[in-house]
Amino acid sequence: MNKLVIDVGGTFIKYAVMDNEANILSKGSVPTPLDTREHFIAALVDLFEAHADQVDGIAMSVPGNIDSATGFVYTPGALSFNYNTPLADDVRNAVFERTGKTIRVSIENDGKAAALAEVWKGNLADCNDGVVIILGTGIGGGIILNRRVVKGKDFFAGELSFLMNDVNVKGFANCFANACSTASLTKKVADQKGLPAEEVDGFKVFELLDAQDEQAHAVFDEVVNGIAGHIYNLTCILNPERILIGGGISKQPRVVEAIREKTNAYYDAMLVPMPRTEVGVCKHFNDSNLIGALYNYQILFENAK
Repeated sequence: MNKLVIDVGGTFIKYAVMDNEANILSKGSVPTPLDTREHFIAALVDLFEAHADQVDGIAMSVPGNIDSATGFVYTPGALSFNYNTPLADDVRNAVFERTGKTIRVSIENDGKAAALAEVWKGNLADCNDGVVIILGTGIGGGIILNRRVVKGKDFFAGELSFLMNDVNVKGFANCFANACSTASLTKKVADQKGLPAEEVDGFKVFELLDAQDEQAHAVFDEVVNGIAGHIYNLTCILNPERILIGGGISKQPRVVEAIREKTNAYYDAMLVPMPRTEVGVCKHFNDSNLIGALYNYQILFENAK
């Protein structure tokens, strides 16, 4: 039967009714309640109740460090009320209390869900080992080894936002996300142009790039070079077959082209021949978390390979 698949973000909860092959039968979004956990869970149950005649389970993608085997959230990203909570159990129980239906609920980290989507039906489908880098407000990630997502001891593997740019400088100001995310790109361009931050989004940045704005190009080159440097480091650590770039900004072909060029420059600068990781783009863009969440459900409950 179909599943209700939910992608929880800091602003909106995106949802879709999906069949077992990840075809989207219907979709929509609602604002994410940020005030209380009760309101948050109630919003999830509302979505199930509205589609209860179409689905028999819930597959979720949420921010944070998550034990996907149990549905326990250890650290919750922006949704602080989910800290150290059994979210899957709580949603399952709330659905039963409201509707009398017993269902299965799966939960996976959003970056890892994006990576699973690419393994299942995307641009890592022909790879055993790969990495997904999601550029957004922060920098999400997923590491794939032997076609399985790497979790780590504390379910922290792949949290690329916290990579250090300069090993001699401590603190979040020196982290990958603070230097190379889409949010940092737009903020840096706004600062250089003397514009209010709210007036500069990704569309504005590329408008300036198309107009050959020197300040925008300098910031873009700096950010892309930082991304390429970390791709070089990931090559040294993991030697993956392919690294994919995702997030809304990746829809601009020049982004991946520039990252690929600057990554090759890192390889070329070495005194010995370096193995090179292929750099590509994610296939599914805004639907990746939904597709990966569904695949995680199937791995947990339906023995998907």
